[in-house]
Amino acid sequence: MVFVRHGLDDVVLSLPPFQPLRFLLVFLPWNWLRHESRPRGERIRRALEDLGPVFIKFGQLLSVRPDLVPEDVTRELASLRDHVPPFQSDLARDLIERGFGEPVEKIFATFDEVPMASASIAQVHAATLHDGTEVVVKVVRPDIEKTIHRDIDLLYTLADMAEKYWRASRPLRPREVVAEYEKTILDELDMQREAASASQLARMFEDSDLLQIPQVYWDYTREKVLVMERVSGIAVDDTAALTAAGIDLQRLAERGVEIFFTQVFKHNFFHADMHPGNIFVARDAVERPRYVAVDFGIMGALGEADQKYLAENFLAFFNRDYARVAELHLQSGWVPATTRVDEFEAAIRTVCEPIFQRPLREISFGQLLVRLFQTARRFDVQVQPQLVLLQKTLLHVEGLGRQLYPDLDLWKTAKPFLEQWLKERYGIKPLVDELKRQAPRWSETMPALPNLIHDVLRNMRDGKFVEPVQRARQAELRAGRRREHLIARAVTGGALTLSAVVLLGQGFDKGPLLFGYSVFIWAFAVTGLVVLARVLLSDE
Repeated sequence: MVFVRHGLDDVVLSLPPFQPLRFLLVFLPWNWLRHESRPRGERIRRALEDLGPVFIKFGQLLSVRPDLVPEDVTRELASLRDHVPPFQSDLARDLIERGFGEPVEKIFATFDEVPMASASIAQVHAATLHDGTEVVVKVVRPDIEKTIHRDIDLLYTLADMAEKYWRASRPLRPREVVAEYEKTILDELDMQREAASASQLARMFEDSDLLQIPQVYWDYTREKVLVMERVSGIAVDDTAALTAAGIDLQRLAERGVEIFFTQVFKHNFFHADMHPGNIFVARDAVERPRYVAVDFGIMGALGEADQKYLAENFLAFFNRDYARVAELHLQSGWVPATTRVDEFEAAIRTVCEPIFQRPLREISFGQLLVRLFQTARRFDVQVQPQLVLLQKTLLHVEGLGRQLYPDLDLWKTAKPFLEQWLKERYGIKPLVDELKRQAPRWSETMPALPNLIHDVLRNMRDGKFVEPVQRARQAELRAGRRREHLIARAVTGGALTLSAVVLLGQGFDKGPLLFGYSVFIWAFAVTGLVVLARVLLSDE
């Protein structure tokens, strides 16, 4: 209904998979009198706004991908970053007063009724504390939880349908991906959680000039209201203003990559919503450009194993060691253990080799990911839901890098960082430090170790470890017998049903014993169908 309202049925049917059905436009009654004059980018943007926050987030991601989406569409989608239609200011005042239990005038010296920015989850108002401090007040949209739960239910329905009817989607694990996204977007509704994330990120970069995080005012923060220091800067996608301010765009792009890898690998806590509406550049740092980040509702973290495998995968890619990439995928369990390493290596080389020694302007990670996903389907590579947020962030980082300095050498910037990180995390010194840390625990358990070894060996000698194996074998035999019984039932049901069909076909339901023959024939048919139905509904 939303697509039709905004005239997007024409856009959908112009996509390659649906072009054979384009003739249907003539038969759709709402197209007989409609003359759509608005550009397609505006229509798409308005439709995403009507569909709600989940779809707006998707539009924000596409807005920094001119390599994947036409320029006229990305230009229009850029307004989804912080220009989503706002909700009424009196609702914002009401939410603030309910959270604090007192009038807005008593909380703030001034409060601007007109929002500074409005996004899919919340909108931001300028305010001043009674001591004169300028702040911003972020207020969650009223009743947004209901809309998000509706959209998440829809995504679960689509995921279930994909898993049931589209075999190729199973390695993508769509239901697990939706579950990961559900957790992420519901966390974004809690302003106290966002405040805690901002504080943690500020501590991580307190001794660094790479990134500035605004201060959180905890006394003024509630579950639906967040008050932070008001910061300013140049929009990161305003290259004309950055150049006029004397900012070195190459250095700025390189430091952006450094921030990303520092967050992901050194601190294991990263800003996962890095679209241009949330990233600015400080005006007072020309020689060493400094980023200013806002909106910490979506943050990501990785497990230690995922960190290690990702770092080694990145380095293997940078070194063109595709055999190592294939081995790492096997070791991590991302591909089936039966996969032939040489075939997987050859497939990865075919995709990745053309992209090296080329500037960022000639490389599209979006298109690279599409080709890698095609290869993944061939080898049954399992999508890792916990990495989806990181992949989204990497697409944002690449989009920003492409806008700032298209000739950025991403490999040259990232490789030294990863090599140093692996050396610090998994070299000789970390090993010695870990041995020292574990030494007190080992000294406590060492005296009991000989007795434990003796007990294990004695149990093995007495056959006490055989019983679990025997139980497993017996369970396997019982399952085999159940399957045999099901096969026998299926054969019986099929025979009865087939016999009824043959008898009917030969005319045995006609003649002097019409009633008697009919009873037997239909009894065969019903009994056969019931048996087959029970077999099909069985869990085996």
